[in-house]
Amino acid sequence: MCRSIKTLRPPVLAEEATEDEIRAAALQYVRKVSGFRAPAAHNREVFERAVDAVAEATAELLAELEVRGSARSAARSAAPGGG
Repeated sequence: MCRSIKTLRPPVLAEEATEDEIRAAALQYVRKVSGFRAPAAHNREVFERAVDAVAEATAELLAELEVRGSARSAARSAAPGGG
C-alpha cells in the first residue's frame, strides 16, 4: 500500500529534513492509518487536515529533539544559552 516512512533526523539524514520530506512522511502515515491511498471527494478535506496536522507535529518534534552525541547537539550546547 505505501512505502516505509524514513527517519528524518540527523545523523540518519545528513541535513535537516525539508518541508517536502516532512509532508511526504505525513502523507504516508495518514494513508497507512486511514487505509486509503487517495480519499474519496467527501473525505478529501479531513484527509488533508490530517496530513497538515501530522506534518506540523513532525516538524515540531524534529525541531525540539536533542540527539546526544551528534554535531547538532554539540553546536546547540556551545551556543550562548544552549542546552
